[in-house]
Amino acid sequence: MAHGDRSQRAGDGGPPGRPLSRRALLGSAALGVAGAALAACGGGTATSTGSPTTARARRVGRAVGVPPDPTVPVGTDRLPQIDHIVVVMMENHSFDNLLGVLGRGDGLPRGANGQPSATNPDGKGHLIRSFPMPTPCQLHGKPSQSWNASHAQYDGGRLQGFVTSDSGPVAMGYWTPPAMPFTASLAATYPLADRWFGSVLAQTYPNRRYLLAGTSLGLIDDTLPAGLPPNGTVLDACNRHGITWRNYYSSLPTAGVFLTLLGQPAITTGLAPIARFYEDAATGSLPGFSIVDPDFGSQSEEDPQDIQYGDAFLAKVVGAVTSGPAWAKTLLVWCYDEHGGYYDHVPPPAAVPPDDVAPALGPGDVPGGFDRLSFRVPAGVVSPYGRPGHVSSTVYDHTSVLRLVETKWNLPALTRRDAAANDLLDLVDLAGTPHFLRPPVLHAAADPALEASCLATGAGTIPPASAVLPAR
Repeated sequence: MAHGDRSQRAGDGGPPGRPLSRRALLGSAALGVAGAALAACGGGTATSTGSPTTARARRVGRAVGVPPDPTVPVGTDRLPQIDHIVVVMMENHSFDNLLGVLGRGDGLPRGANGQPSATNPDGKGHLIRSFPMPTPCQLHGKPSQSWNASHAQYDGGRLQGFVTSDSGPVAMGYWTPPAMPFTASLAATYPLADRWFGSVLAQTYPNRRYLLAGTSLGLIDDTLPAGLPPNGTVLDACNRHGITWRNYYSSLPTAGVFLTLLGQPAITTGLAPIARFYEDAATGSLPGFSIVDPDFGSQSEEDPQDIQYGDAFLAKVVGAVTSGPAWAKTLLVWCYDEHGGYYDHVPPPAAVPPDDVAPALGPGDVPGGFDRLSFRVPAGVVSPYGRPGHVSSTVYDHTSVLRLVETKWNLPALTRRDAAANDLLDLVDLAGTPHFLRPPVLHAAADPALEASCLATGAGTIPPASAVLPAR
């Protein structure tokens, strides 16, 4: 969450007029039961087919409530090569911001000198050119990815509103691979998705709701209304069809973006502290589906955090999976919830509206709908079956995770969005010999202690003088 994510409007569970932090809101929702018995409703239906849907079938939308293959029972395991789907969703960075100069995938445009050449006007007669961030730390409260700021940045598809939005000049900053050596090595080694977009031009909570339910249920900001999606969440679907799941959390669980879920024993019994994730990975006891959450106060890469703490967290999670006894049958998905207000040069495409729920616009909110994706975010998969050397330009968003789960266990679509989503199978080759069965050696994670002083001294000069150009 960026700065705009930090407070909630009065009337959403706290004293009138007093901002509530994400920690306070979710921490008050009975998280003491999080380490209780784990959600598991049997072992699922035995596999009878094992054959994935064709690429053409995956592209064709289906009706809400209809499974990918209506000819076999719901709950049938159709991808027996994979027993464990693990999702790690970090926060608030665009593809160009973290991977734009990696040299893999569709990164930042470059000029004749080989340097990034993207610019945005600052509204004061200057252009701000893409520039390397001076430290691994970020500004406090900027850039912004609020509904209004994101739509201003989109600028009707011209992408010229990043600096003049609430983000300011820092929106044009990017990090080079040495700042996040593990993440860069991961993106350079395993299959990478360079067309994974956020699900909605808005903040953290709406985007994480799409990961869970394929809809934000009208939400455009980080308030927490009590409503639940009519078809439930992916966690409810797992419970209904005997699929084991857990939401491992470091400080707060993603499940809490539908706050009412935290009052349901069927959900709270599936919440587990992060230490349990490392234990389960080490013993081969990971569930069928899991979400692994960082500490949102220090490891998620939200501003003003030092992004190297996120690099170290991701390295630990991936290392636990690849070194565990269940690695041979695991698919880990890593991505970011939204762009955080940082520049990306690829216009978000149109999208299928998830339902008939309109955006809950307040006074001063710009008009808009849920018929467009947000900006690209870094994303990829880590699996023995990953396609070596592959960069997928298939359009994905967070509901592609839902579609993957639905494809594997033949589950009905929750909304129109996940019904139409692509299911990530372009990133793997389940019919071939697992190329990454012996996990490759990746670059060691950053050591945040080496540059921890930036948390006290700040992000540095933003923008540097070299990034300020005269208007054309």
